[in-house]
Amino acid sequence: MDFLTFASEQWLPISVLMVLVYAFIWTEGRRGGPKLSIHAATRVINGGEAVVVDLREAKEYKAGHIVDAINLPYNTLKDKVSQLSTYKGKTLILVDKMGQHTGAAGRLLMGAGFSVQRLDGGISEWQNQNLPLVK
Repeated sequence: MDFLTFASEQWLPISVLMVLVYAFIWTEGRRGGPKLSIHAATRVINGGEAVVVDLREAKEYKAGHIVDAINLPYNTLKDKVSQLSTYKGKTLILVDKMGQHTGAAGRLLMGAGFSVQRLDGGISEWQNQNLPLVK
C-alpha cells in the first residue's frame, strides 16, 4: 500500500524517470548499429553487400552457421578486430545466438571504423524462419 500511495503522490518524478530509462535503453541500442530484419539480411547477404560475422563460440559455430560467415567469438573480438580490416568497405552483419552481444560488439567495431548492422533475433530467429545453416 505504501508504494501505491508514494506512486500516486509522486507521479511526475516517476514518469520522468521512466522516460529517461526508456531513452537510455533506446540510445544504447542504437549505438551498437541498427538492427536488420532476417529478410533484409538475406537480401544484403545474397547481394554481396555484406559480410556476416558470427560472434558465437567455435563449438556453436561448427554446429551450424550462415553461409560464408566469419567466426570471431565475442570474448576474443577486441584482440582480433584487425582480422576484419579487409572488409572495411562492406557492411558487417553481426550475429550471435539471440542478439545479446551484438550491441557491444557493434559499438567496438563502429569505433574501429566499420559499418555495422545487427541481425535482429540472432541465429535463433534465423532458425525459426527455417533458413539454411551450414556445418
